[in-house]
Amino acid sequence: MKLRILLITLLLSSLATAAFEQWTSADGRTATMNLLSVTEVGGELVGRFSLRSGKVVELKAGDLSAEDAKRLTEWKPDRVGARGTGGDSVFDDFFEGNLLRLDGKTLESCDVPEPEKYYIFYYTASWCGPCQRYTPSLVKWYNENKNDHFEIVVITWDQNTREMKDYAVSKKMPWTILKQSKADDFQKKFPHQVSGIPSVITCGLDGKIVSRTESLAELGQLVK
Repeated sequence: MKLRILLITLLLSSLATAAFEQWTSADGRTATMNLLSVTEVGGELVGRFSLRSGKVVELKAGDLSAEDAKRLTEWKPDRVGARGTGGDSVFDDFFEGNLLRLDGKTLESCDVPEPEKYYIFYYTASWCGPCQRYTPSLVKWYNENKNDHFEIVVITWDQNTREMKDYAVSKKMPWTILKQSKADDFQKKFPHQVSGIPSVITCGLDGKIVSRTESLAELGQLVK
């Protein structure tokens, strides 16, 4: 019963993302989820699904439509190292409820992204001259190279939210942005030892730093 209630809640709130697929419950309701794994419990297949927030639920084959129950029997991991086989990111709990994305000329709350391999943290600020020159190139690179392997998250060194918003709007930033009020806490929890900006730190889902480079050519090779 708890599983059914949770599924119904999902159906009312979920939106599709590139890494997710639509699933249908036994009573005909639909939800967008990512199938992580399939196991057999008591003779019945059980699918382990992730939500866009990074939370995980388990649904029995009997909770799904006949067609989707069959999908459980056919499931195979399709990408080694993908989010579905590599587990949740160490950043997910911190990001929950603290990420923003540009919507026109305003910053709106957004869900935790689900990159398959990397988070690219862009330390920047509106008052930083080199950042003002570098950001348009990074925006262009992101728009041309975005795939499921990575997501950029801005960690701002601006002093207030208004400065951060105006900066995001002026540069048409397409990526996620950590709330300005959470930037200091993030840097304490995940000390990337950034001494100057602009600075680009690429981390695996386990939080380990895999690259310290602002070179767009090198980033392009990394996220292929």
